[in-house]
Amino acid sequence: MVRPYLRMALLVVAALTTVACSKSTEDSGAAASATAAGPAVVYVRTAAVEGGDARAVSLRFAGIVRASQRATLTFQLSGTLTERKVELGQTVKAGDVLARIYSPALEPARDSASARLDELTTNYQQSQREWQRASSLRERGVVSEQALEQIAARRDGLKASVATARALLAEASKMLEENTLKAPFSGRVEALLVEQDEFVAAGQPVMRISSPQGREVEVRVPVYLLDHVSLGASLPVWSVQDRSQAPVQGSVVEIAQAGAIRGELQPLLVNLPANSLNAGVPVEVGITPQTIAALTVPLLAVIRDVNATASSAFNPLSSSSSNSIPLASPSSSASSSTSVFLVRDGVARRTPVTVLRILGERVAISAEGLVAGDQVVYAGMTKLADGDTVIEAAHAVRTQPVEG
Repeated sequence: MVRPYLRMALLVVAALTTVACSKSTEDSGAAASATAAGPAVVYVRTAAVEGGDARAVSLRFAGIVRASQRATLTFQLSGTLTERKVELGQTVKAGDVLARIYSPALEPARDSASARLDELTTNYQQSQREWQRASSLRERGVVSEQALEQIAARRDGLKASVATARALLAEASKMLEENTLKAPFSGRVEALLVEQDEFVAAGQPVMRISSPQGREVEVRVPVYLLDHVSLGASLPVWSVQDRSQAPVQGSVVEIAQAGAIRGELQPLLVNLPANSLNAGVPVEVGITPQTIAALTVPLLAVIRDVNATASSAFNPLSSSSSNSIPLASPSSSASSSTSVFLVRDGVARRTPVTVLRILGERVAISAEGLVAGDQVVYAGMTKLADGDTVIEAAHAVRTQPVEG
């Protein structure tokens, strides 16, 4: 009875051994097939590259509309304003008399210069006649050569004095004419700064006039905005009094040069179209600089290159990674010490990047091979190499069958 049971037990052991050997052979064949088929799939987590878009932010600067041709009129002499022929808002033409002042020294100075000129002219004419008579007597031998030269010298001196007196008379006459203020161009009186019978000092503003032809506005902008405008460029101009009104398109006619004073605002002159905005209206001039936002990736996505030096190495997985990112320098190139794994078509490619600055949990970078929307690996890089096939870890979990 014992031998049949023993024989059956041996048969069962032999069958189990055969099954185990066959399964081991199948597993070895499957592994060999996988090795021959290609590299193993690496499960990673990826994040999108953000930024890189051009952002246009409109900036507005306040200004006041003014006439393109304007003048503040003054007298070159001191005196009392005795006559004012215009009123506020009155239209004048070029050459019209606007005001007069009285200075007690003007007319006497002119009369004195005129009398002095007459005196010297008479003396010069007398010396000329004396020289002619002395020349005749010199030919007869009555007058010596020395006496004739003295008479000629006196005559020439009086001739120069006459020229000086004539110039002084012209100056006195011009100064007397300066007591009359005339309009330099056709326009409108927009301000009267001195009342009649008031004393006016030399150079003191008396009135302002402006031409109705042409309007402009001056605004002051930071230095960096001067690179975003050019001569002839069109800029929108909004009226502050009526914000519902459509903006007027002005043209840049003058651009200031950057000065050496830090923080100083630079003037920008914008010419307005005719019959658009009146002088004195507060407006806002819009300038829209085009800026390109830097690309940003997760802090953990930036890794150290194998051939990086110790001084420029960066490992975002280290405990001090948030403070050890090497910032970009002007000499940075494609062979930067940092890089990221870029995932395209399921393949991870190592792409060099230049770190610009840290932005919280993200890093601003500069890279030629990256654009906004690309996927970069930020987790699962331990066994990842350049050219490996990758699968998003969350996607892999969803697609794996559930074992019961």
